Amino acid sequence: MRTPALLFLTLLCSGPALAWVPSLEETTARNVIDGAYGRRDPLPTFQTIDLSVRGGAFVAGKDAVRAFDGGERCVADWLAAPQDFSRGSRPVAVTVSGQADQLYFQAQEARDTFRSLSVTDALGADLKGKRLADGELRVDVAVRGLPSEKARGAYLVRMKGADGKLIAPVRSSYVNDWKPVALPTAAQGGASAPASTASTAAPASPPPVTPAATGTATTTPASPPSASTASGTAAPAQGPLEGTLVYYFEPLKAGIGASDKPELLLRTEAETPCAYSVPLDLSSFQ
Repeated sequence: MRTPALLFLTLLCSGPALAWVPSLEETTARNVIDGAYGRRDPLPTFQTIDLSVRGGAFVAGKDAVRAFDGGERCVADWLAAPQDFSRGSRPVAVTVSGQADQLYFQAQEARDTFRSLSVTDALGADLKGKRLADGELRVDVAVRGLPSEKARGAYLVRMKGADGKLIAPVRSSYVNDWKPVALPTAAQGGASAPASTASTAAPASPPPVTPAATGTATTTPASPPSASTASGTAAPAQGPLEGTLVYYFEPLKAGIGASDKPELLLRTEAETPCAYSVPLDLSSFQ
């Protein structure tokens, strides 16, 4: 299993500068596959920002979240009472990834099933069609404290470039990992680690939720962590809930470069003026 710490060490030890790869080519594909098969150190293929709160501070650092709207009180209240879901749910992690990350999972699956994966096959139409489209960036937002499954569609997410333009996701979905929140006891304190967003099981072409930005539904690429809607026959889980929301952006079309540092803007389902800014770094992974 990959961890942010392992990827951070890899980044420190690597010479060439990194940048998100909007469209896989032979060199990157070969390096990703070799990393999955243990022939080299794995490439950093995603960035995770840990927004859980410990000791009154964000695990990712004091600048991990800034107030975009509603004033500094919004962030202060979050830090003071991260488990107080009466003020809305709390994002606990943001993970950004592209095609290289999905190829890594495809290569892992091939290795785990005792198959060899060549660069030619990896870039072929079959596997390419199961990854993100060229130019797409995937953003997973792990959330705790959502009052209901229906409230998943109430989240508002935008990406902000250097010119201040706000970019809506082209579509949205969610990982099939939603469950009731296990609230900590007083002895455990008010913080807990974010739920894992990595999974190796992917359902076949599930219908995602309708994105608020476009009003159109599209098929989510079948790659871990699997994005899907819940079964229509399952009873809705009772809140507060935790799970992962998924958003897909096309940054290049809005002038955001592959090594830029855009902001991810979040408004939760709560009826408050609070909106939050989470800085991203596209130069921290491929």
